[in-house]
Amino acid sequence: MKPALLVIDVQKDSFKLNATAEHTLGRAMGLINLSMETFRNRKLPVVIVRHINEEQGFAPGNEDYEFPPSLAIDESDIYIQKRYGNAFNKTSLASTLKSLNVDTIFITGFCAEICVLSTYRGAEDEDLTPILIRGALGSGNLDNLAFVESIHNTLTYDATKAILAK
Repeated sequence: MKPALLVIDVQKDSFKLNATAEHTLGRAMGLINLSMETFRNRKLPVVIVRHINEEQGFAPGNEDYEFPPSLAIDESDIYIQKRYGNAFNKTSLASTLKSLNVDTIFITGFCAEICVLSTYRGAEDEDLTPILIRGALGSGNLDNLAFVESIHNTLTYDATKAILAK
């Protein structure tokens, strides 16, 4: 197994959807940051995916487009901008992962039922094995969050860390 970590759409705007989004993503930030640290310590790729939409003003220079200070990004991370829910759609994500021989992606981020789910399915289309990290996802709807985690390959952070230690 050659894994990579994806951190999807953890941007300032993500926290503003509603109180549930703010709560779930805020709660997930600890596990997202721990996951990033774990992957970096093992010299495994960390890919930060950020949504962009210039037509709506959601682009560099817009405060909501930026990363929250609580996200422990690093200059060694790989950065991908996406325009669609699926981070593989019309981006360099698939080719970047293939060039690194990645075959498995661990997914964290926002929004569980939209961009995370679309990217999960997109990974399968690229013959990658996607795995969600339980508790490292955010959503504006608790029922949707629970549903997404319940019907997909999902591991706890501790299980993920144990697998990566092998």
